Amino acid sequence: MGGASRGARKRRQQAAEARTTPPPASPPRRDNRVKVGITVASVIVALVVGTLLLPLLWPDDPPVAPSYPVAVQGTVVTAGQAGAPVTVAIYEDFLCPTCERFENRYGDEITTALNEGRVKVEYHATAILDARSDPPGYSTLAANASLCAASAGIWPAFHDRLFAEQPAEGGPGLTAAQLAAIGTELGAGPGFAPCVEANGNAAAIAAATEAAAADPALQTDGQFGTPTIAVDGRKVDVSDPDWLQDALAP
Repeated sequence: MGGASRGARKRRQQAAEARTTPPPASPPRRDNRVKVGITVASVIVALVVGTLLLPLLWPDDPPVAPSYPVAVQGTVVTAGQAGAPVTVAIYEDFLCPTCERFENRYGDEITTALNEGRVKVEYHATAILDARSDPPGYSTLAANASLCAASAGIWPAFHDRLFAEQPAEGGPGLTAAQLAAIGTELGAGPGFAPCVEANGNAAAIAAATEAAAADPALQTDGQFGTPTIAVDGRKVDVSDPDWLQDALAP
């Protein structure tokens, strides 16, 4: 076979090999979607871990511990030094949700001012929501229990618990037995439970509530409600967050 035939055969063989040999593989492409997915997952993990650790690193401040004296006369519990330069009167109903929010917002601030002797606070046992519990009368029962707590030497802690365990309007209130159990848990003596169960201050609380409701100085647009706050006899607007600091300013 001549050289020309061998050349033609070789060319045919090379063409056949070209048709059957796969092209060289291209370099692998980086999948940016995987990278983005890993990044988003890392951010989510960091946020979750941060949320869990943040309260441990910066925990909420503990509540201010009361160190002020307490006295009770009639239906009024007076907290703080008798000679404090500013007197704040607080009319509250233990079934009143706005009173509970007021206590949460200003309780520590008031306690600090009491501890420092800068203010005297008169807490008026008030019952305007007796009809809003089932059976009716929880507001009076709780107000009476708070007066018993003042006589038993547990008033600040008992006052806090009445709001911390505040029943919902329209539902059952805490019973006398439950209120007595709370006081006993807080260290009240054996005379506390009979004081709560007798509800002996009920008539005085009703009369004090009627007197407060009829006082024009405690009304807003002719209506009395709780909480009502007066500083040195003048009703203040507690929607102003600086009301206490303004009252304490020299």
